[in-house]
Amino acid sequence: MSKPFQFKQFTIRQDRCAMKVGTDGVLLGAWASVTHNPTTVLDIGAGTGLLALMLAQRSNAETIDALEIDDAAFEQCVENFEASPWADRLFCYHAGLNEFCTEVDDTYDLIVSNPPFYAENVSSGDGSRDMARQNVSLPFKELLRCVSQLLAEEGVLAIIVPFKEERRLIQISKSLGLFPKRITQVRGNPTSEVKRSLLEFTFQEMEVSKDELILEVDRHKYTLEYRELAKDFYLKM
Repeated sequence: MSKPFQFKQFTIRQDRCAMKVGTDGVLLGAWASVTHNPTTVLDIGAGTGLLALMLAQRSNAETIDALEIDDAAFEQCVENFEASPWADRLFCYHAGLNEFCTEVDDTYDLIVSNPPFYAENVSSGDGSRDMARQNVSLPFKELLRCVSQLLAEEGVLAIIVPFKEERRLIQISKSLGLFPKRITQVRGNPTSEVKRSLLEFTFQEMEVSKDELILEVDRHKYTLEYRELAKDFYLKM
């Protein structure tokens, strides 16, 4: 049984979730910009509810909705929301993105997603985990098409993808009228290859702000930049 993950201001129970708390989710939750003071937030593919909870801690958004299609993950997400200090601002929908997209008229000031990563079919023997990890269950094109409908005119989409998918994601987004605003490429350590890309998109075309984030200088010796980013969440940072 998976132990609950204790953050500074909330706890994530994850024993029924295929995808556990990981660095990617924490990175995105801490990195996504809230400087435009979003009133409404949507987390697509919520899993444990980690991103929504981090954004509840970081922002004054009145409405933070999450979307989760998997039965067990949906129940766990609701459980984590209800146990948090921000239960009155958090709501999880048990639905797929296409269904949600066609039925909801609201738009969101901030949309976040830590989407399925693996375009190739990789079987771990755990169906829920595979579905959570493979983008066959939520292809980028479908994700971005729905985001273009659900995002407010001045809204921001924040997403994390493997670095090798960065260019393709930008191409698809441009075809839907969404343009990159900010990109942070992530390396595990100074000598490793870029592994992840954190990207923000808006409907306004502008010069892209690009930088790099290195997580560790040595094993379990975190860089100042990463500690600064995650210090409000991790207990030991």
